[in-house]
Amino acid sequence: MLQMSSWQRVLILLTVLLGLVLALPNGFYTKVEKHNDAVLQLEAGAPTTPELTADVAGWPDFMPSGLVNLGLDLRGGAHLLAEVQVEDVYDSRMDGLWPEVRDALRDARDTVGTIRRQPAAPGVLSVKISNPDGLQEAITRVRALASPVYSLTGNNSDDIEVSGQGDVLTVTLSDAEKIATDDRTMQQSLEIIRRRVDEAGTREPTIQRQGDRRILIQVPGIGSATELKELIGTTAKLTFHPVISRTSNANERVSGRQILVPSIDPQEQGTFYILEQTPVVTGEDLANAQPAFDQNGQPSVNFSFNTSGGRKFGIFTSENVGAPFAIVLDNEVISAPVIREAILGGSGQISGNFSVTESTNLAVLLRAGALPAEMNFLEERTIGPELGQDSIDAGKIACIVAFIGVLVLMFLSYGTFGVFANIALIINVAMIFALLSLIGATLTLPGIAGIVLTIGMAVDANVLVFERIREELKTSKGPARAIELGYEKALSAILDANITTFIVAVILFVMGSGPVRGFSVTLGLGILTSVFTAIYVTRLMIVFWFERRRPKQIEV
Repeated sequence: MLQMSSWQRVLILLTVLLGLVLALPNGFYTKVEKHNDAVLQLEAGAPTTPELTADVAGWPDFMPSGLVNLGLDLRGGAHLLAEVQVEDVYDSRMDGLWPEVRDALRDARDTVGTIRRQPAAPGVLSVKISNPDGLQEAITRVRALASPVYSLTGNNSDDIEVSGQGDVLTVTLSDAEKIATDDRTMQQSLEIIRRRVDEAGTREPTIQRQGDRRILIQVPGIGSATELKELIGTTAKLTFHPVISRTSNANERVSGRQILVPSIDPQEQGTFYILEQTPVVTGEDLANAQPAFDQNGQPSVNFSFNTSGGRKFGIFTSENVGAPFAIVLDNEVISAPVIREAILGGSGQISGNFSVTESTNLAVLLRAGALPAEMNFLEERTIGPELGQDSIDAGKIACIVAFIGVLVLMFLSYGTFGVFANIALIINVAMIFALLSLIGATLTLPGIAGIVLTIGMAVDANVLVFERIREELKTSKGPARAIELGYEKALSAILDANITTFIVAVILFVMGSGPVRGFSVTLGLGILTSVFTAIYVTRLMIVFWFERRRPKQIEV
């Protein structure tokens, strides 16, 4: 018998209804987009204006407001050209090397005397010893800290160069190591920008290296370069430093091993912290960061260290119970709590007058990782559609003509059953847009090509079912039994064809980028929705029709 249980019918209908509701905002794209922008502005603290109020009221709050992002080729977006300040990494390397140099020279204190770090030019580590006669011994010991540089141009080279004059020892990075460091810095910057801009892998940005230290960033669907800069964020360099003292003097003099850092806490306005220059742990030791709320219900960020960072943080807090330590983000003190007890679990919480949006953004930045160096933006502009309006219009016309052609062909070939297939096809396309909106995917012309291909594949599944029903009717089976056997016997062929295609879509998404990835996203989602509509939605419509008409004979 051609039957479907009540719970199956309800589940299919609810799934279809949910898909249509999620896809609905894309039919009112401009209105919903204005609504979303106005809500974001009000959440960010913008003053309420009649225009913002009207935009917010333009779309009901109880309705979904997720939209499909339109790609650079369809709508345009924001464009940035950034220059990475790779010299910042040289300074960080010298700061990180100082504890090793200090420990190596302490073992030779009888020869070199006392040691003290001196102010030096960027990228230079300068150490003064009290016994000039031990300079050669100091140079030898520090050179032992060098590591070989493995690169096409850096073989047989060490990563540091050590020299000395009088009572001062100088350490710098070698030329080979600078080249290797520049390359690592650029690759790391590219990857971190990609994570921040496109955490889900569906936005399809253009992020390319240009020259030695420049990065081109183009992101679709963003209204201005300023918005893109906010999305990329700051360097998000997080460090934890021992606190030496506090002061209100912005010009306070500090020693060469100390830094003066302002506090951004409104309750400590005008306060500066004197910190030890070398951090205890850094953001590189973070394993995870998530937005949360503190014990007072205020937005905060929970973080956890990896094994190495957790061990260092545990040792430091154990040895400094009762002392303050500063949490520094991009050279600003977020908070400076007092260590009440040893923190051995490798986790903690950052709180400091955040809004919910700020704590969420900070968690994303920390989770993506810190940019290794500061970036200067050389070009900032908003760009229009890459392919031009003529190409976009031609793509729309091609889609409409193809869609109408498929609908007409199915109706002429299968009559009433063809109408059911056409209704399921329309639902299929709506569900594709619903899923694209749900995951925040970006739609480009290659993505539209994937949707068109999905339309053909969805119809192909219905063709397999209907042809199988025709074959069963020829064996003198009743219409109900023929329909049931048609769906059962076509199921394996439909699944085999779609599973293999879905595997290809996954490979394209993992291995590809840009337009290839956009094509794979719509193709993969289209396969899921087409299998659902071909197997379940059309069958449900046929069941409703059959129960109402009770035909003795059917024509397919």
